[in-house]
Amino acid sequence: MAYLELEELYTHIYEENVLTISRGDDAVPLSAIDAAMAEARGYLDRFDVQKIFDARGNQRNALLLVFVKDIAAWHFVNLCNAGVDLDLREKRYDRAVQWLKEVQHGNVNPYFPPKTQNDTACCQPVIGPIVFGSNPKRDNHF
Repeated sequence: MAYLELEELYTHIYEENVLTISRGDDAVPLSAIDAAMAEARGYLDRFDVQKIFDARGNQRNALLLVFVKDIAAWHFVNLCNAGVDLDLREKRYDRAVQWLKEVQHGNVNPYFPPKTQNDTACCQPVIGPIVFGSNPKRDNHF
């Protein structure tokens, strides 16, 4: 079971529209869901994204779930606009991305599990929302 199942996308796009756009191939909407989750992960790098996206059922953050669905719906309907209001989808996509940016900049606290020191690379200490570090030291011998 994944973080977001195909059937859960039907709250944002009617099932018959999903079937029309995908032409019966489940791989198409599933790839849109994967792309949406990857996009959301990019904004949530200061949190434990593995724990966030491993959550199932009622353990998932409801607001993040809605926004991931919005992003997935946007990526999916770009294939074809059969019976789908693209203007509404675009507005909802923009709202989802805006919320993720607010979380990324620390203006919104979604109460996600924070990234721990063990989750970071040896050269990337985490102090609050700022990640700093450098490349590993190189020794060149001529």
